[in-house]
Amino acid sequence: MDPQQTPPPYAVVVPTLGRPSLRICLEALAAATADGTGPAEVVLVHDRPDADGRPPAADVPAALRPVTTVVAGAGRGPAAARNAGARAVRDAPWIVFLDDDVVPGDGWGRALARDLASASRTTAAVTARIEVPLPRDRRPTDWERTTAGLSTARWITADMAFRREALDASGGFDERFPRAFREDADLALRLLDGGWALAPGTRRTAHPVRPADRWVSVRVQAGNADDVLMNRLHGRAWWERAGAPRGRIRRHVAASAAAVAAVGFAVAGRTGAAAVCAAGWLAGTAEFAAARVAPGPRSRTEVTTMLVTSALIPPVATWHRLRGHLAHRTARPLGPARPPGAPAAAPRPVARGEVRT
Repeated sequence: MDPQQTPPPYAVVVPTLGRPSLRICLEALAAATADGTGPAEVVLVHDRPDADGRPPAADVPAALRPVTTVVAGAGRGPAAARNAGARAVRDAPWIVFLDDDVVPGDGWGRALARDLASASRTTAAVTARIEVPLPRDRRPTDWERTTAGLSTARWITADMAFRREALDASGGFDERFPRAFREDADLALRLLDGGWALAPGTRRTAHPVRPADRWVSVRVQAGNADDVLMNRLHGRAWWERAGAPRGRIRRHVAASAAAVAAVGFAVAGRTGAAAVCAAGWLAGTAEFAAARVAPGPRSRTEVTTMLVTSALIPPVATWHRLRGHLAHRTARPLGPARPPGAPAAAPRPVARGEVRT
């Protein structure tokens, strides 16, 4: 960036659940912008009181307190919380969304200034380079490998700067996504459909692996309902457009169907058919568990967790998939947001499974 070029002012919006990581995030932000590249505004969206009742303002470093505002969220998930934070921003033309468990790296402020100053007029957002620290003395666990996937995600709002004009034109994040899952890809696709560009940035942000219990891989299967919503809004081709891995939902459905069929045949007294279906379920579950154990540390705790959760994940994933079809059967896509003065974009071909109004 030209030293004489003044970067545009920006605001930082941090939705928070009151986790201890918030203090670490804000202290790193203050340190990374102490060279005069700091935000014009910081908005904390307190989406849930933390365990001991402290307001998140108590975690704000002294350097950021003069520009920090705390607003109440509605407890409806990160998409709604980010929208609430964006509405609270007063004048900044750029809004940087940070998760409350990321750590901006050294020189983050200078790199962000370069990112924003180099953005073209039709650039709606500039991504960051997300780094997930993994243990060096052993293989990563299943949960650590899952988190590490954030480092290769094409669009991730753990650290993403949006031009406020583009954000307003798009209507913001779609609040039908209740989890921190797919809401970023949905917004990115809507902006691209409208003719905006999304650019890779140079700033680096660490995303440490959050502590989790052994059941976390089962709980995150709720995201299968959000994948159904993505299919309804963007068609089945959205996976390729977003560079998202397709996962194992088809295998999960097959394993679940085999288990249900085995029980049904057993109740009907058809023991041979029940045995065949049970063998199919067992083979599918064993393959799934082996695929998860092989790249991991293979400790007793990890292997036990993989065996138990590999039996639970297929039916849970299938249930959420079915729930998504029911919940989003009438979902309609939001319109694309075009840059000012841009001609109407030619309509995309309708992909199989997509609904258009």
